[in-house]
Amino acid sequence: MKTQLTEMFGIEYPIFAFTHSPKVAAAVSRAGGLGVFGALSYTPEQLREHLEWINDNVDGKPYGVDVVMPASYEGADLSDPEALMGQLETMIPEDYKAFVEELLNTNNIPELPAGEADPRQLLGWTEATARPQVEIALEFPIALLANALGPPPKDIVDEAHAKGVKVAALVGHVDHAKSQVEVGVDIVVAVGTEAAGHTGEISTLVLVPQVVDAVAPTPVLAAGGIGNGRQMAAALALGAQGIWTGSLWLTVEETDVDPKVVDKLLASTSRDTIRTRAFTGKPARLLKSGWTDAWENKDNPDPLPMPLQYFLTAEAQHRIFRDGDNALLTFPVGQIVGVMNEVKSTAEVIEAMVKECEETAGALDRTLEG
Repeated sequence: MKTQLTEMFGIEYPIFAFTHSPKVAAAVSRAGGLGVFGALSYTPEQLREHLEWINDNVDGKPYGVDVVMPASYEGADLSDPEALMGQLETMIPEDYKAFVEELLNTNNIPELPAGEADPRQLLGWTEATARPQVEIALEFPIALLANALGPPPKDIVDEAHAKGVKVAALVGHVDHAKSQVEVGVDIVVAVGTEAAGHTGEISTLVLVPQVVDAVAPTPVLAAGGIGNGRQMAAALALGAQGIWTGSLWLTVEETDVDPKVVDKLLASTSRDTIRTRAFTGKPARLLKSGWTDAWENKDNPDPLPMPLQYFLTAEAQHRIFRDGDNALLTFPVGQIVGVMNEVKSTAEVIEAMVKECEETAGALDRTLEG
C-alpha cells in the first residue's frame, strides 16, 4: 500500500496502532505498521525501560510514543508535580471519598495489602507530569510523538521537529483540528465517537471528511470503530491517509492486558460500552460495569473535573483491577469490541486487515466500472 503516510514513515501499511503494551507496539512495527506506545500509565523510569525494550525488538522498524498533555484541567497553573498533587488532594470533597469507599465496600473489593504502593500518582495526566515522559521519549530514535486532549505545547512540537520526529495530535472536532495545525503538528488523528478512551460526540464517518477538508494538505488518520479491512478501505475512501487503531490490540496474543479483562472483552458486544466521565473526568468510552453505572446514576455524585476524578479514583481502580473478578471492573474500549471475539497474533490481524482492504477496494472498483 502507498499513501502519504507510508511514504513519510517508510512503512508497508498505513496502520498506526496505539497500545500500552511494549510487545504489541514492537509486533505492529515488525509486521509493517507503526506501533505507538502509550506513555500515560508509566513513570519516566518505567517508560525508559519499555522504550529500550521496544527499540531492541522492532528490527530497525519505526515506532512512536503517545503522551497526554491536556489543554485544560484543574491545577493547570502549577508546573511542579508535587505541588499540583498537594493542591488536588485539598480539592476533593470528603463526600466523594466516602462515596467511592462505600461503592468498593458494597462490592466486597478488598483493601490493598500493607506496603503496596499508593497508585494515586498523576503519571501523564497533566502537562507537568507528561513533560518528563516527552523528554525521555525524545532520547530514543522514535519516528512519531502523538498527543491527546488538545494542541501540544509549541515548544514540544519544535523540540520534536528539531530531532526529526513527526508530531501527531488527536481531535474530535474540526475546530480542534485547525488548532493543531496552527501549532505545527504534522498529522491530525480524527477520532470518532466510536473510539475507546477520550472521544467526542461526532461519528467517524461524519468527522473524518470534515477534518480532511479543513486541514488539507496536512495528512489525516481516521480513528474510531476501525477494526477490519472493510473499515480501513472506508477510511481511505473518506480521504484519510491511514488508520489509527487501539481497541483491536487489547486481545491479541502479545497483549499484556489481564486475562480476566481479555475474557470480558471477548464476550462483549458493541452495545456494552458507554461514553462517561467516570474514569478521568473527561468523556471517555469504557466497557459498561457497575462502576460506570454508579457514576451515571443521577442520585450519586457527578464525576469531578480532570484530573481530580482520576486522582480520587486511582486507588479504587487499582483495587478493582487487583481483585479482578467483580462487577465494577471496567476498561477503556471502543465499539469495535463487538467483533473482537477471537485471539490472534498481531501479525495475523494486520495480514487479514490488509487483505480484506485490498479485496474491498477491488470490489468497489468493479462496482464503479459498472
